[in-house]
Parts: sequence; C-alpha cells; structure tokens
Amino acid sequence: MKCLPMCSFLILFVWFSDQHVTAETAKPPNVLFILTEDQGSHLSLLGTPGLKTPYMDSLARRGCFFSNAFVTYPVCSASKAAIYTGLYNHTNGILNNTHNYHKPPSQITDAERERRLYQINRVKPQYTTLIEWLKKRGYYQGVTHKLHVAPVEKFPYDEFLGGSISGVKGFLERAKTTGRPWFLLVNLPETHRPYPNSDRDSIRVRTDELELPSYLPDTPAVRKDWSEYLAGVEKADRLVGQTLAYLDASGETDETIVIFMSDHGPTYPHGKMTLYDLGLRVPLAISGPGLPENQVHEHLVCGLDLFPTLLELIDGDLQAVNRFDGKSLAGVFKSEQPSTTGLREFVFGEISNRGPLPNDGIQERSVNDGRWKLIYRERVEAGWRQVNADSREFKVWGNRTYRETIERKSEFPRQYQVLLEMDPQTLGGSVPRLELYDLQDDPDEMNNLVAEVEHQTHRDRLLNALAVWVEQTRDDSIVELDDLRRGLR
Repeated sequence: MKCLPMCSFLILFVWFSDQHVTAETAKPPNVLFILTEDQGSHLSLLGTPGLKTPYMDSLARRGCFFSNAFVTYPVCSASKAAIYTGLYNHTNGILNNTHNYHKPPSQITDAERERRLYQINRVKPQYTTLIEWLKKRGYYQGVTHKLHVAPVEKFPYDEFLGGSISGVKGFLERAKTTGRPWFLLVNLPETHRPYPNSDRDSIRVRTDELELPSYLPDTPAVRKDWSEYLAGVEKADRLVGQTLAYLDASGETDETIVIFMSDHGPTYPHGKMTLYDLGLRVPLAISGPGLPENQVHEHLVCGLDLFPTLLELIDGDLQAVNRFDGKSLAGVFKSEQPSTTGLREFVFGEISNRGPLPNDGIQERSVNDGRWKLIYRERVEAGWRQVNADSREFKVWGNRTYRETIERKSEFPRQYQVLLEMDPQTLGGSVPRLELYDLQDDPDEMNNLVAEVEHQTHRDRLLNALAVWVEQTRDDSIVELDDLRRGLR
C-alpha cells in the first residue's frame, strides 16, 4: 500500500458504518452508485495536466484507492451488464450496445419489444442481476438518465428518473419515507461526446496546459478536442459534488455505500471500443466510516468485482447468487494490511464484433498482469470492427480528432496508423493478430513487442493464461487460440 496520489480509473467510493450488518433486525446500508460515461483514468488527483476534479479527488482521499482497476468491455451497455451481473459478457449475453428503454416494463410498446437488437442483445434469464437481488432484499431503487441494458424486466427499478441532478434530492426524500434501504444509480453523461464546445462556450481548461497521449497527433485541433473532453470531466465533477451534497442533506451519509466509477474510456483512438488502457482502465476508490483513509491498493480489480463486493458487505453471503466471475473486495476493506489471497493474478477484456451486429467481425481479447499486456484477435482477415459514430463524427458528436488525424497523417504517421487499426473497414487498414506491451515502459501502448525474442516468455505466459480463461469461462467464440500457441512453439 502507498499513499495517494496514484493512477487508475474505476472509482468505487464506499461509506460504510462501523457496525457490519449482521443482525437480522438491522437495516442494510443504502447504496449510491455514481456512474460517469466515457471518462478515462483522468483526475487531478492522478496528475492529469490541465484538469481539476476536487469532488472526485476528495472522495478518493477519504478511503482506499485502487490503482489497477479496469472494466471488462469498453462500451456502455456491455460494461454495465458485466457490472450488474458479475459475469463476463460472453456469459451474461450482452455483447455490445443495446436499446435504451429508460422506463418501466409496462410502458414498453410491442414494437419496441420486437426490435431485433432488444431481443438478441440481453442478459440471459438464468442469471441474477444486482437490481433483482437488491429487490429481493427489500431495497427501494431508482436510476437516472438512462438504463441501456435489456431486458428491462431484469432491472426492476421503482423509479426511472430524468437526467437532471435535482431529481436525486426528490428520490432521497421519497426513499427515506419508505423506511427501506435504497439503491440509486446516478448516470452522468457529461463525459460522453459531445463535450462542451469551446467555440461556443468558455471552458476553464487551457490547451497550453495539456499533455496529450502519444497515440494522438499534437495539433491545435486535437488539443482543443482533448481540452473539451477534460471540460466534460470537470462538469461531471461538479455534479458529483451536488449529488453528495444532497446525500449529506438527507442525513444518511453514514448509512450509505457510495460508488463512483465510469463505464469505460473516452472516444479516441486507443479508447472506447478498443482493448488498450484508455478504453479499459478506470479509477476505483472506496471510503467510509471505519475504513482506512488515504491508502492506495495495487491489486488488480475490475467491474465484475462490484456485485460480489456489495453482496458480501450487505448480506455477508456470497452463496446468495449462483455464480460470479468477479471477486469480492470486502476483505481488502476490512483490514489495514489486507491479504491478496483470492484476488486476481490477471484482468481480462473482450470485444465481440458479432452477435447482434451486421456481420461476423473480429473477435478481440486481452489479458493484463499489471505490467505486461497481451491483445489477441481472431478473424482479423475479416477486417471489420465496430466503430461507434462518436468515435468518427464531428457534426453530431463534436469529434475533432478523427478528421484531424487523417488530414495530418503525413506529419503524424504513427498516430494515423493507430487510427487505421481502430477503423480498418473505412480507412483500409489492417489489424494485428497479436500485440504485447510493457505498460511500465510504454503506458500508451505504442511499441508492440510481440515479435521481440527477449519478450517471448511474457507472450507465451499471457497466451497460456488467456487459454485457461477461455476454457474456464466457456468463451466459445475463441476457436483458434490453441492452434496459434502450437504454431509459436
């Protein structure tokens, strides 16, 4: 353990009372889950140049911060599904974005139910979601802004609130009158494109104070785009502050577990819908009464771990749900010198360019041991990857970087190569089957070491770990891995 600051992106903040809820008569803790959209591992706490996030930073400093935290799928619906179920997406059933029906099941029309994407891209009926489990425990539950997972029946919220942060105050007041514990998911889209437009509105972030990652061309247009992204993070930070003020005013802070995280990284090359760190790495911190303060833990953790963690903190019984791919972090919270027993040796990521999508595209998987990272792909000859509109378009989504990278490709050929690999079907690029990175020396993942003889031990070790994971989690979409491993011997 070390003292803050440290780098990371999945921020899980927990306020938990000194007394663990064990007595049958004790009221379980409330849960406030603040989820930003498309926010990478960027906080002023982490030293992000040009950025100020005082409310997020203060939450991290109140307790434990996890410096190696990740999501398992770098797009909204799939990432949420993994968090809600504690299961990898090739198991839970949501392989990409699905329709967003932010309303009770009774209000969904027959035409909406019959849409193919809604029917195919959904959590399988045999798996319990966090919201179903909390409902059985008597929780009163609300969600703001969007649901974006399916089917809605698997997410039995009592209230589907609008996008205004002021709705939090009303929910907390109504929930308190029920006398029941409550769960509230606050979605904050301010970090999703389109970001604040600095051509129209003044933003605090200055382009000359930024430090661009090396996979982006350093031009005025890209600096403007990155500054607007950071301005969106700052806007979200202010809403985090307002949300916490409402919680404090309710008088229930000491009775409430508070989670803050993002669903995945921002819409840039190496970000959203890619398995690089910009797409997968997230901040995670946990704080609360009785928990250690101002500590950093370097354990590998991921979004799958939230459901079992909440289950153990609330109920103490991990057998209440039939299975998890995630691991509970409750033991880490309970000790100032936590054991690493039971925590993961690797984190895995996946992208399935198939299923409800228009063709059978590239299968992508990653494995990361905290320093070394391997990305593996099948069907690269198909040359097709899912690229979201906000990763390309300026008119609707305000993306200045995509077009600028193409226009300045002669000056920034390596950055253009990154873009080619992100969008091969549009730009005529090709995607490598294997990539290996030393995240300590190359955190931007620009130097693929897979062909270097001196690093083949790491390559083979991570391929073996991936093969074990594929077998254990029944990832039936991966069919060529064993042949590749034999060919490399």
